[in-house]
Amino acid sequence: MIIEFYDTTLRDGTQAENFNLSVDDKIRITQQLDTLGIDFIEGGWPGSNPLAVEYFEKMKAVALKHARLAAFGATRHFQNPPDKDPNLQALIAAQTPAITIFGKSWDIHVHEALRIELEDNLQIIEDSLAFLRPQVKHLIYDAEHFFDGFKNNREYCLATLGKAISGGAETLALCDTNGGTLPHEIPAIIERVKLFLQEQGSTVKIGIHPHNDSETGVANALIGVSLGVRQVQGTINGYGERCGNANLTSIIPAVVFKMGLEAEVGKNIDKLYTTSRFVNELANLPHNRYQPYVGESAFAHKGGIHVSAVQRNPRTYEHIEPEKVGNVRRILISDQAGKSNVLHKAVKYGLNLKADDPAMNTIIRELKELEAQGFQYEGAEASFELLMRKAMGIEHQFFTLESFRVMNSKRIMDTASLTEATIRLTVDGQEEHTASLGDGPVNALDKAMRKALLRFYPRLEEMELIDYKVRVLSGEHGTGAKVRVLVESKDAENHWGTVGVSFNIIEASWQALEDAVNYKLMKDARG
Repeated sequence: MIIEFYDTTLRDGTQAENFNLSVDDKIRITQQLDTLGIDFIEGGWPGSNPLAVEYFEKMKAVALKHARLAAFGATRHFQNPPDKDPNLQALIAAQTPAITIFGKSWDIHVHEALRIELEDNLQIIEDSLAFLRPQVKHLIYDAEHFFDGFKNNREYCLATLGKAISGGAETLALCDTNGGTLPHEIPAIIERVKLFLQEQGSTVKIGIHPHNDSETGVANALIGVSLGVRQVQGTINGYGERCGNANLTSIIPAVVFKMGLEAEVGKNIDKLYTTSRFVNELANLPHNRYQPYVGESAFAHKGGIHVSAVQRNPRTYEHIEPEKVGNVRRILISDQAGKSNVLHKAVKYGLNLKADDPAMNTIIRELKELEAQGFQYEGAEASFELLMRKAMGIEHQFFTLESFRVMNSKRIMDTASLTEATIRLTVDGQEEHTASLGDGPVNALDKAMRKALLRFYPRLEEMELIDYKVRVLSGEHGTGAKVRVLVESKDAENHWGTVGVSFNIIEASWQALEDAVNYKLMKDARG
């Protein structure tokens, strides 16, 4: 049995508190999920807001290797015929290979939310799907509140599935939308659904979409898979409304390694750790170090008996090998934990680095020191490549900063602030001293640096800063807390991320900007 993984981080995940993504962030995460081997990626609800429309429009120019992009929406409004319903029209306009629509399974929602009769709900489920079926390759039906609906009115709940089948759905995703169903309740309900499908003579696939309000989202998904569910819907790191969705970073390795089932994501599962942290970085949220499989502490051994046993045989205190999911074993008395990851990056960057190279110890030592200060490189690989090149003695010094100064002034309260940055730097012994105005201190500093360097490196003109994020690393110091700045840049051919950390937000921003420019100049020099 092949298991499909359906990721809804970009839609359901963004409903979590403090979880926000730009359109470009969503595209980058889509590409990362595709690299991981996710089968379906739900990009959002194209009829809900302009940003969702923009995302789907931009995705038309993005080629995915494996994943199929899904647009999400609801069954038609009862007053609208399918061909006149704006929501259904927006789903078609998104031009995605997959469409997922949800309908009401719980009779309470039909009466209280839709305010229509039960038969009317059955009608809109069937004709909404039937209208979409010829327009799309993959048609998925999310049976919203299915488990609550089943417990309240079993026959009606199953009737909604029958109408979805008649409408042409290829997958029926059973949703525990409120997240209140416990694991022991799942088997009887899924077995009844399977019997219903047999009675209907249907071969439609069953999916499951659990939420985590009872801390059972992962368990419910795995029980579903053990009962023959073919598609699991969830989010990276379990993000979602209220207490979140079923966490794919826990479900995927359990399905692949524990249950021994086949899935496309199993071919690239060593990218799971990186994907988890990549999503956190772009969402500007802290990593959960205690998260199973992908947390920093998932394979950490602090000392004493555990360390001694693990060094002789890791199986004594580890349920799987950390490298299988891209994580590493962490033992405080050993520096071996980071070598495999560094070697992997060296190959990726085209660097000739061996495990016994003296530069290896330098890289690991600097990496540990910088991470202790708050640096993270999952969303800033350009900074990490520069770090490695510096340790190996192959980094070129394109310019040297002598000094900079940033000034903000505001004379009239109802007018914009005036920001000016001055910078002094040298290139091959030639000094350049210039200033620039900007929209805020970081923009002014960025413009002043480029202005100073352009006569030496004209191709900097094509470089663009496209994203800027700041995260406070420790809240207990208030405005004196350390911050991490993440900058994303691009030119005509590449995009890259860089990072800086300091108690001073301008200093942290400078570190990230300096790395961004150095990376661009390095790439240009190498052709």
